[in-house]
Amino acid sequence: MKKLALIFALTVSAQEQALDDAVKKIFDVLNVVREHAADAPSSEQSFYGGIIPGMLRRLDPHSSFLDPEQFDQLKRMQRSESKGFGSVVSILPGRVIVLQTLEGTPMQRSGISAGDEIVAINNIALGGLMPEQLIQVLSESRQNAAVVHVRKPGNVRPLMFTLVPQEMQAPSVERAFHLEPGIGYLRVASFDESTARDIEAAIEKLGGAKLKGLVIDLRNNPGGAVASALDAAALFLKPGQVILSARGRKVNGEEKVPSSSKPYTFKLAIVVNGKTASAAEILSGALQDHDRAVIVGDATFGKGLVQNVLPLRENTALALTTAFYYTPSGRSIQKPLEGMQLEQSTQKPTQSFQTDSGRNVRGGGGIEPDKPPRQLQVRRLEQFLDAAGAYTVFATEYLRAAKPIVTPKFDLPTDALDKFKAYLSQNRVQPSISEWFASAEWIRYRLRQEIVNQALGVEKGDEIEAEKEPYIQAALDEVR
Repeated sequence: MKKLALIFALTVSAQEQALDDAVKKIFDVLNVVREHAADAPSSEQSFYGGIIPGMLRRLDPHSSFLDPEQFDQLKRMQRSESKGFGSVVSILPGRVIVLQTLEGTPMQRSGISAGDEIVAINNIALGGLMPEQLIQVLSESRQNAAVVHVRKPGNVRPLMFTLVPQEMQAPSVERAFHLEPGIGYLRVASFDESTARDIEAAIEKLGGAKLKGLVIDLRNNPGGAVASALDAAALFLKPGQVILSARGRKVNGEEKVPSSSKPYTFKLAIVVNGKTASAAEILSGALQDHDRAVIVGDATFGKGLVQNVLPLRENTALALTTAFYYTPSGRSIQKPLEGMQLEQSTQKPTQSFQTDSGRNVRGGGGIEPDKPPRQLQVRRLEQFLDAAGAYTVFATEYLRAAKPIVTPKFDLPTDALDKFKAYLSQNRVQPSISEWFASAEWIRYRLRQEIVNQALGVEKGDEIEAEKEPYIQAALDEVR
């Protein structure tokens, strides 16, 4: 026993000596840089921007050091707070058109309204920018006070506004409405502390246990609070069922549905895509493995790492990967990590696993859907009109000139379709008779959506979009 203790002590001593030697090398390099570099970096720059990130870079893509500003930003994200001006916009090549301004926000208080076009931000003209560049300019402008030039419909000369961004609570459950009588739809954008409660509250508003079916849209959901995903899973799974397991060097355990849970039993479909990640994948995988939901869409992102945020001195923190998440059937959610220290533990061949009923499901990274989205045939004219922003611009002009009474069940008058065709002709777009009649139904649908977007808000416009959206319609087929 004494011999073992001595060996352990020698091993620990050797490890400490190796660490001391490595730290001395770091300080030797730092001292040389300070003495001879053309522009000597500060200690903060060296450690926060170089030494610590370099040490973490080889671990995996998600382990990172958080400086004070980044740590504060993470805390705000966990509360679903972000800075903004309070608007929903349509981004087209060289054009940004306001679809909606939110009550009590800087945009709404300034007098900017639906149909207005933002032509410049902080002296940057938007006319020549591509959509990706426009998104970047809009994102950067939300950090500080911004000077915005806006052209209102019917006015040639833009108006100038100075907008100061404010903290806004971003709801994680963005949409909740009926796809048809008895069948609800929820779009969940992220998982924060209140998401599971918000999902339950939205379900109750739609009809609660009396619903015949529910579609939960997790597309583009990057995840968030895993505890909230566990609570959300407990809304639909039986007491005692496993939701996930976590395995790592110092982590090994399961999470199960509490015995007190009283789950909903209506039919369920989950919509996912390649940007569905982390906590959203945990929920999808658990419901799929227990045959509780049909997964519709595309293969998910594949982020199944257990991340702990460990606070450090001076309001800094370390986001560190400590384990891997597995679905109830044993599938690893994490996709392979090439060129990383965790490569060996994630380089596993694609395997087949079984759900509770014996169905085969694929493993090896991400969640594979059960059903693909519907195939949607988009004709050349329809693609062109969307890319050109014709629907949005015409809707603005139509609302200003015709002043129609717009309700959630708004049906496009026949003369509006004729006016749209005349508008296209004025702008040198003259489709053939066969092209026009082949796309007339789709054009009517898109015009309805854009008019409702600007008159009633994008929430109501999304209800119209769901009528033909291929992912949602495929999910609806499964719960009917």
